[in-house]
Amino acid sequence: MAQDMSIERYLEQGGKLTNPTNVPPRYRAELLKMMATFVDSELAGAAGFADVINEGPGIKERIAAAKIVLEKTDNADKVLRLMGEFGANTDRYANHHPWTARLPRNAEPGTRRSDHDMRLSVLNYPLEGWADAVAMNLCMGLAVVAQLSDMQQVSYQPLADVLREVTPVETRHVELAEEGLARLTEQGQRNAILDALAYWRPRVAAIFGDVSQDRFDQLRAWGLRHRPNVVLHDAWAESLDASLNRLSLTA
Repeated sequence: MAQDMSIERYLEQGGKLTNPTNVPPRYRAELLKMMATFVDSELAGAAGFADVINEGPGIKERIAAAKIVLEKTDNADKVLRLMGEFGANTDRYANHHPWTARLPRNAEPGTRRSDHDMRLSVLNYPLEGWADAVAMNLCMGLAVVAQLSDMQQVSYQPLADVLREVTPVETRHVELAEEGLARLTEQGQRNAILDALAYWRPRVAAIFGDVSQDRFDQLRAWGLRHRPNVVLHDAWAESLDASLNRLSLTA
């Protein structure tokens, strides 16, 4: 960066920051919010899926579920360590929130708990059985991949590097979900899967909420966002439809 160039101008031109030193305060706040949302969502997702491991119909399914729980927790740890470099109390953080807490099943899409952490809203809803968990994993997994396609371009380089490591792991979770739904379909659970998809799809869609244009423009100028939520939502919906077509699960 040229000595006579402000950090804000440097970021607008596509510059990257590599450590917490001299990070602008507002940039720091938005960056930490982004990281906390990711960490909280991964920990809440892992906690929810851990509760259904033993509902898997076979050893292979239980191994897949346990692998997802392990890897989501590990993904959270990678980003939490970056938060620690900004002064976050990482030991207290991981144990501070009730990661298994959920809303009533019939709560409207987009509802949040009054004492919520920063998890995405869809992770406030409970899983009900194996087919429901696998259907949710497909819908949410594809949403995570869509969001990571934008997040891994973030201007804070250490976070971008971690998210590029995380993306193939999350992509594999989607593949496991497709494989799981294919097996469940063969076992005659098509109607249960369609019911689960009808429940989870609008709740996952709600995480692509509107961001004011002014706020998005500022985030884009800082290199923290690149594509608006409506574009990410449409990419997610297209990938979900393609997956359901492959599985012959279109309603």
